[in-house]
Amino acid sequence: MKKTELTEFRDLLEDMQSRLRGDVRQLTKEALGTDRQDGGGESKSPTHMAELGSDTFEQDFSLSLAANEQETLTEISAALQRIKDGSFGLCEICTKEGKSPAQSAIPKPRLRAIPYARTCVDCARKREGF
Repeated sequence: MKKTELTEFRDLLEDMQSRLRGDVRQLTKEALGTDRQDGGGESKSPTHMAELGSDTFEQDFSLSLAANEQETLTEISAALQRIKDGSFGLCEICTKEGKSPAQSAIPKPRLRAIPYARTCVDCARKREGF
């Protein structure tokens, strides 16, 4: 892969990383209730059981979203490391099978859609059972 392309993907990954870090912070803050009091000092805790159930659902949902985005952040960090070590853009499965770098390259359209992708489309399909 050309140096300019690697720079493009590194910039894209760093932008995603920055945005997701902010999202994770906000989701965690909302889910853990650090915003749960209004300016008057009055508690916003629900008084009705249905409201309590809704609040619990929203909290679980927010924490689940934060966990998913944290996983994506881990994948982004791994992709940035692959850029540094020179293995970015190569399918991990094809490479382990001994295919040449040309045969194990992840197509650029896939990398533009999912810049932290570890596998080519064919290997991803096989892994997911399609």
